Amino acid sequence: MKILLLEDELMLNESICEFLEAQGHKVQTFVDGLEALEAIKENAYDLLILDINVPGMDGLSFLEKIHELKIHSPAIYISALVDIEDISRAYDLGCYDYLKKPFHLKELALRIDRVKISNDTPRVHLRLSKNYSYDQEHSTLLFNNEPQTLTKRQSQIIDLLARNRGMVVDFEQFTNYIWTDSFVDNATIRAEINRLKKTLKEDVILNIRGMGYMIEKP
Repeated sequence: MKILLLEDELMLNESICEFLEAQGHKVQTFVDGLEALEAIKENAYDLLILDINVPGMDGLSFLEKIHELKIHSPAIYISALVDIEDISRAYDLGCYDYLKKPFHLKELALRIDRVKISNDTPRVHLRLSKNYSYDQEHSTLLFNNEPQTLTKRQSQIIDLLARNRGMVVDFEQFTNYIWTDSFVDNATIRAEINRLKKTLKEDVILNIRGMGYMIEKP
């Protein structure tokens, strides 16, 4: 596997890198979140191993940012933080696993093996409601496993909301993710989402007044 490692403790960074490379993985290491962000824009990785408290950009913001850029790689957090809010945010952002420091390197290897097994099996569709699901691999909305026909803009809206289930997507995120090539006001975004909602057979998209829209986790 090609792995991005973000860890600012130099000795731990070196130890993890040497251990994983001895197991046949290719590892690229970083101690600064902003440097890691520039690297992931140019390279594809099979796995991200991320510390949270690192210079430049913390590990949580790093994962949030790459999702905004439509970069989706499984992530394992390694951190001494035990605050439940940090752990909850990590899982809300879609991390695959969370490993508390200190840990044995063989334990990390076991977690990586689980990711590899998961990557070797077909992706499970994201459940959006009783009958709707979203096929991430093919960017397709399904109703009772039947593909639904949407416009390009509607597909982009569903994609953004589905990949952020349980979290409110605000108007700025819609602008940055969908209307990247032109100016758009909030009223236009609302109108487009309302048209999409009218085509759906279930009330999947929730309007969070004054904030944005979301799809709840069933």
